Amino acid sequence: MDYLLLILGFTTLIAGGDFLVKGSVGLAIKANISSLVIGMTVVSFGTSAPELLVSVGAALSDGPDKMMSVGNVIGSNIANLALVLGVTALVFPIPVQKVSIRQDWPVLMISSVLLVVFMAFFDEGKYLVNKWEGLVLFFLIITFTFYLIKKSRKESKLDILELGNVQEYATEEQNTTWKNVSFLLIGCLGLVFGAEWLLSAAVNIAKAYNVPSFIIGVTVLAFGTSVPELATSVIAAYRKQTDIAIGNLIGSNIFNILCVVGITGSVAGMPLPKSVLETDVWWMLGITVLILPIMAFGTKINRWKGLLLISVYFSYMFFLIYNIN
Repeated sequence: MDYLLLILGFTTLIAGGDFLVKGSVGLAIKANISSLVIGMTVVSFGTSAPELLVSVGAALSDGPDKMMSVGNVIGSNIANLALVLGVTALVFPIPVQKVSIRQDWPVLMISSVLLVVFMAFFDEGKYLVNKWEGLVLFFLIITFTFYLIKKSRKESKLDILELGNVQEYATEEQNTTWKNVSFLLIGCLGLVFGAEWLLSAAVNIAKAYNVPSFIIGVTVLAFGTSVPELATSVIAAYRKQTDIAIGNLIGSNIFNILCVVGITGSVAGMPLPKSVLETDVWWMLGITVLILPIMAFGTKINRWKGLLLISVYFSYMFFLIYNIN
């Protein structure tokens, strides 16, 4: 039964990703907002919903499963930038806009460092992101989102040249706002339910083989909750909506840190083992730093860069598995 749920989950995720891309492009055209900003906000929020649900549920539970919450976020961010971006670049090389380098990457890097700083404080007899720190992170994502939307609407008057390949989609996706919103909601529901079915099956299979909870968090859960980003980004790249693809991934990582950790920390506190500060967060920071030269050198994230990112991800997986006690 678990293996059938895996197949059903992947199928639902693919369909959900397709609807999400269609609705997002339509909303970008209707709202005079660039597709990159739509990818950074609406799409990334939708594809990160599984991370939020899994992390809050894990943090509110008792026992060792509480450790899955932070493992899910860190592992998901590693998977998004290494595995998902790498696979997406293999499907279709991704042009990089200057705003992604000058604005979006610095926000992601600052958010990542801030998360590490918050986790490093020893509070209530353990390492955790507490409620006040969670509220600070959540306030930052609200502020950044409003800034992105206001800036995009101010700078763009729906310049067709700026939208690039969205133009070929315009006649198809220039539907009523309600139809675009319906596509968006159907896509989000498909991603949420698909991820839930996939995660449930994957966790059951992992537990059957006695895999430790934190390892499940940074591997099975992290990959499972990154599948919506993978499905959406690959479909967006295939349809040549590359702004949505890269905006989705960077935006999802920012959302994971500022919103998922923010809400989870403010609701229940997010405990973590000391080992995460010694190994996993450094992989997350290192891969985030690596993304800058990959975006900055050349005009595209091409296939060899994609292969490099994928090799880094599997090196991380090998490191985790090798160090399981």
